[in-house]
Amino acid sequence: MLAHTAKGKVLRTEGETIVFRPGNTTYEMYLICPDYRGPVNEPVELVIRASARKVYTVPSGGLFVSPIMGVPKIVQGRVKDLTDEQITLNCGVLINIALPTVPGGIELARGPIETGALVNAVLLAGARAEWVGEPAQAQTG
Repeated sequence: MLAHTAKGKVLRTEGETIVFRPGNTTYEMYLICPDYRGPVNEPVELVIRASARKVYTVPSGGLFVSPIMGVPKIVQGRVKDLTDEQITLNCGVLINIALPTVPGGIELARGPIETGALVNAVLLAGARAEWVGEPAQAQTG
């Protein structure tokens, strides 16, 4: 299973959701991350995982996450890594995406999904984050 990490800051927690700002972006991604125990407003690394409803190879365009603030719904980026079941897209932030398994879920009109290809993915609800790190030690004294 692919597990490329995204660097940035957790801006705040809201119940089981974190608000994550990837480095060098203005995005605020709302990601499910139950029991987050990592730092807030300090650099962190997360593994971001999502599942695609539909994946397209596209001829041109930029790297993006839509919406800019909220739950990620559509992402577009270059393929960094792939397996038969997953791809990692660089959308300005690295996102590990499970490919759809339903017939017609992958459209290859602009060529195969391969490293470096530009891919657009419509995501299912429920993008998740996994904190890469150990819980902060309690300070005494």
